[in-house]
Amino acid sequence: MSGMILVVRPEPGLGATLAAASDMGLNAIGYPLFEIRPCTWDCPQADRVDALLSGSANVFRHGGKALARLTEKPVYAVGNATADAARDAGFSVAAVGSGGLQNVLNTIPSGTRLLRLAGAEHVPLETPEGVEMDTRIVYEAVPMELPEPLRAIQELGLTVLLHSAAAARQFDAEARRMALHRGRITLIAIGPRVASAAGKGWADIHVCDTPNDAAMLVLARSMCI
Repeated sequence: MSGMILVVRPEPGLGATLAAASDMGLNAIGYPLFEIRPCTWDCPQADRVDALLSGSANVFRHGGKALARLTEKPVYAVGNATADAARDAGFSVAAVGSGGLQNVLNTIPSGTRLLRLAGAEHVPLETPEGVEMDTRIVYEAVPMELPEPLRAIQELGLTVLLHSAAAARQFDAEARRMALHRGRITLIAIGPRVASAAGKGWADIHVCDTPNDAAMLVLARSMCI
């Protein structure tokens, strides 16, 4: 594996990944490629919603006061981090997924009126028969530039953790802008969709079997051996 791990997810996930990497003895640095900002959104009447579907903890961190109207609705969460954020915001969690948001959606009972709360960029989903789904955008990820010191670091070799397709595209764009040496950069993608968004010419691209942060770090550590 390359000598340094670069984490580009926004806070607070960035800090959590860096802390976990440190606990595993990995040499990691962080430069967020996005800043998460709330969006103004129209919350539907609570009596028109049976449950919430969420693929990101940012929904509950940035959803604003409107979320208070929905706290009696159970949440179907993509993973543990999203479920924890939902509980912290006062929600109960009906189910926690492990293989992506579509798998979670497929478990929701027929007849459910579902409200999907999402970011401006979100994964397309196929709604199962008998389930109604209304989608509202509650936050956006604003792109940021990588700092100039990264030029020197990438000369030593770099492994980049990519947690989203948006991050993959932004890192690809930033690599072009900074004229980084792609042949010295290895990517670890949280899933196939993220890997396909990352562009070409990298030293290697590895895709996690399990789409979560812990699995990415375990893969990074295995590449050190």
